[in-house]
Amino acid sequence: TNFIALFRDDEDTFKILIATDIHLGYLEKDPVRGNDTFVTFDEILRHAQKNDVDFVLLGGDLFHENKPSRKTVHSCLESLRKYCMGDRPVQFEILSDQAVNFHYSKFPWVNYQDKNLNISIPIFSIHGNHDDPTGADALCALDILSCAGLLNHFGRSTSVEKIDISPILLRKGRTKIALYGLGAIPDERLYRMFVNKQVTMLRPKEDEDSWFNLFVIHQNRSKHGATNYIPEQFLDDFIDLVVWGHEHECKIAPSQNEQQYFYVSQPGSSVVTSLSPGEAVKKHIGLLHVKGKIMKMQKIALETVRTFRMEDIVLADHPDLFNPDNPKVTQAIQAFCMEKIELMLDEAERERLGNPHQPEKPLIRLRVDYTGGFEPFSVHRFSQKYMDRVANPKDIIHFFRHREQKEKNDSDLNFGKLVSKPASEGMTLRVEDLVKQYFQTAEKKVQLSLLTERGMGEAVQEFVDKEEKDAIEELVKFQLEKTQRFLKERRTDAEEEKIDEEVRKFRESRKKNTEEEDEEVREAMTRARAHRSEDAVLVAASSDEELMDTGTKGTGDSDDGLPATLSRGRGRARGRARGARGQNSTARGSSRRGRGSTSQESATSSRTYKPVSVPAKNMSIMD
Repeated sequence: TNFIALFRDDEDTFKILIATDIHLGYLEKDPVRGNDTFVTFDEILRHAQKNDVDFVLLGGDLFHENKPSRKTVHSCLESLRKYCMGDRPVQFEILSDQAVNFHYSKFPWVNYQDKNLNISIPIFSIHGNHDDPTGADALCALDILSCAGLLNHFGRSTSVEKIDISPILLRKGRTKIALYGLGAIPDERLYRMFVNKQVTMLRPKEDEDSWFNLFVIHQNRSKHGATNYIPEQFLDDFIDLVVWGHEHECKIAPSQNEQQYFYVSQPGSSVVTSLSPGEAVKKHIGLLHVKGKIMKMQKIALETVRTFRMEDIVLADHPDLFNPDNPKVTQAIQAFCMEKIELMLDEAERERLGNPHQPEKPLIRLRVDYTGGFEPFSVHRFSQKYMDRVANPKDIIHFFRHREQKEKNDSDLNFGKLVSKPASEGMTLRVEDLVKQYFQTAEKKVQLSLLTERGMGEAVQEFVDKEEKDAIEELVKFQLEKTQRFLKERRTDAEEEKIDEEVRKFRESRKKNTEEEDEEVREAMTRARAHRSEDAVLVAASSDEELMDTGTKGTGDSDDGLPATLSRGRGRARGRARGARGQNSTARGSSRRGRGSTSQESATSSRTYKPVSVPAKNMSIMD
């Protein structure tokens, strides 16, 4: 009773609504699941308003796409304006230097203190790996919301050599909170920076022990590789509570780290983005009460999240039902799966009857291990039976086989150590890992001899995740130019064998120096973004010229709100722009092959770097 009384609403108690990984816009074009993220975000903010919170704290990945659609941004702005603006006074003050906390913003102060805005519930958010800053100006979707005054984006680090995390200092009555934030950074890079003591968390000078230290982070918590995660032991032990974003399994009840003694809360995602066991855990957000140095986390179950049921079947565990030699075994397996799915649908329906806010169609996933000589049946034909009953009919069943591997130097198979989960769901595959894996297993004739696997993986990831279409080309050019400069400085003889040997040595030295390699990738990505910005200007100019020539022929409206020349639709303007770009690309390619130069080289050389010409067949290495 005394504990409950301690957290009664008073002038000394902070009430903070905590959520992470909302992923607005996930599957927005799906006719059944398209609005799920928007409905749940609306519910989250409704809880904030209903519980009269002081502020909302988001742990990254508010948006699912790095460049969210108009529909997604509009829906987000609609909810923020609906719940976060009003006459209700904000009861806490900020003591820290806001010019430091929001130094990258054009409006470096908290939104509720802006005299032109009427904010009732401030939102503080770091960015995640899905909505992180990209482009020539290093902007992200949160910066748009911040500029509009609807959200406070903090925890952004621009330096790659040293990270100083300066807290936002909040005070309500006699309770003081030091709010630390660190937006998503590639795990391997941040891991190395922690090891090299390049990450510092700054503390208040006055009465540093009187502050409640709250840290929000968006990184891998579970180990995905030797350095592809952030161990909790890396964090400072003066922290009181860590809010850990990025991991989607809901573990919102604070658990204590046995070595550092701080508590960790992992809210998890508010939408199911992968049909895996971690996502099947009931989704919650948290209502954090802080008074002095004492805290209490209250779990709030989300009612609008679509029901997700998941089960596993191992066919080999049912020898009385299934015999792989029986010609009708496939029909028996199919009937067994249908029976299982019907039971899962009944469970989902019973849960939904107790909650009218839940969507009607559930998510159902049946994973079938057909190891032992069995054959899978047609999932496509099977799924037709459930088109009107489940939200994910196309992937309702997942067949997989696990590989049984013996431990080294062990003649007996240890069945307790076998992993019987599909590779596609048991671990997270990243683009750069796939690139590295490809080159490690590829034949010698297709191995990289000048580029590095790490750099190429980073470039491919930028190309895939961030739609940086020039990323790979610019990385190749950058590493090529650097190698050429190295050969010139070494005054290598113009003999193929000697050149190959020097290139090999140079590549190996770069692979060992990971910081230098990181710098290469960053420089190449900066070029790609600058190139994209230049192309946008050229395309716009080309579009204007064409409109003048053809009147109204090129004035189609694009779906994404961009000029027609930049949209994905077909049109004359886009063809003109791509043609112009193609000439540029061809000019660059011809100079690499030593076929002379073209007039377009002047446009290329006007960039911030100077291209290095490749020696032609009869030139010396010095030339």
